[in-house]
Amino acid sequence: MMSETRKQIVLGFSGGLDTSYCVKYLTDDRGFDVHSIIVNTGGFSEEELKQIEAHAYKLGVKTHVTINAVEDYYDSIIKYLIYGNVLKNNTYPLSVSAERLSQALHIAEHAKKLNATAVAHGSTGAGNDQVRFDMIFHIMIPGVEIITPIRDLKLSREEEIAYLKSKNVDMNFEKSMYSINKGLWGTSVGGKETLNSKGILPESAWPTQVTKTDTEEVKLTFAKGELKAINGQAFSHPSLAIQHLQTIVGGYGIGRDIHVGDTIIGIKGRVGFEAAAPMVILKAHHALEKHVLTKWQLNWKDQLAQFYGNWLHEGQILDPVMRDIEAYLTNSQQNVTGDVFVQLLPYRFQIIGIESNYDLMSAKFGKYGEMNTGFTGDDVRGFSKIFGNQTSIWNKVKESNKA
Repeated sequence: MMSETRKQIVLGFSGGLDTSYCVKYLTDDRGFDVHSIIVNTGGFSEEELKQIEAHAYKLGVKTHVTINAVEDYYDSIIKYLIYGNVLKNNTYPLSVSAERLSQALHIAEHAKKLNATAVAHGSTGAGNDQVRFDMIFHIMIPGVEIITPIRDLKLSREEEIAYLKSKNVDMNFEKSMYSINKGLWGTSVGGKETLNSKGILPESAWPTQVTKTDTEEVKLTFAKGELKAINGQAFSHPSLAIQHLQTIVGGYGIGRDIHVGDTIIGIKGRVGFEAAAPMVILKAHHALEKHVLTKWQLNWKDQLAQFYGNWLHEGQILDPVMRDIEAYLTNSQQNVTGDVFVQLLPYRFQIIGIESNYDLMSAKFGKYGEMNTGFTGDDVRGFSKIFGNQTSIWNKVKESNKA
């Protein structure tokens, strides 16, 4: 039962250093009843979620809830990132940017449900998450106060650790030296090595260690752009297929990289990430599309998907233009059905090829560079003259005016 004398605040809680600090600060220093909520977008096991709940209550929250948002996260966001083959700066699959939006929407709904007077998150003042959370809260729960202790107090991780130790909080502070955000669509890793323009994360900092040194082939089955089966094993929801694929490809160390990008607030940012399953899926899906879509379908998809990814990255999931682009992307997937064969090796993979009833490279229409069955050589001679006719006229007019 809510206290009638203490103000109620909803806190997006992950159980890490930043949000643990927020609980103690908001309860002990600000006098709030803290209602923590963790939105699972695929980064936690059942055991981890139980441990996080126990940790929240030990810190002093009034209530704690766990939202299983994995399927909703896929259905509302990830699906369209796959349809669009979205990689920020041709590198990053928007692992954290995408999940933050799903989390912010669920946190806002929880604040509505509790009729809370305030909402809090653990973002710093130097990254994108502060904008994503704040903007969605302003739209979804206007008038509710937004409190961000880490940003407001300009705290370093060392200061947070010192504060929690002074409150006798028992945590793995050594692990907290790296900021790790794990979700269905990949894991980001930030630490001292990513704060500058040069430096690579040590092997121990990567959440998934390399355990596979051999090679194997995996078959991904897509139906209308969605991953439905792996090596013949069907899944009731694509999110389950993604999680299963991660168990196969993660041990190869595939999908590790450092992303350098432009933040919403105008500064450059650098972060490590590992996204084995997402990278394999995106490249496999794109390979299938190149076989089954027409030239102009691919061209317009690339343009719209690039905008969609950038706008999503900047937190604009609620902009109605996003629904318009999603409708286009969905329609483009009608023939994106078939199998893609991928060779897995340590730290890399390669697309072997595809099989699809919608393959536009079908031999019945000819073989590139060898023969065709749809037209004759004389047809091409005439077409070539017509296809370049206007450019030919332009050059003749240019030459005639030189005198």
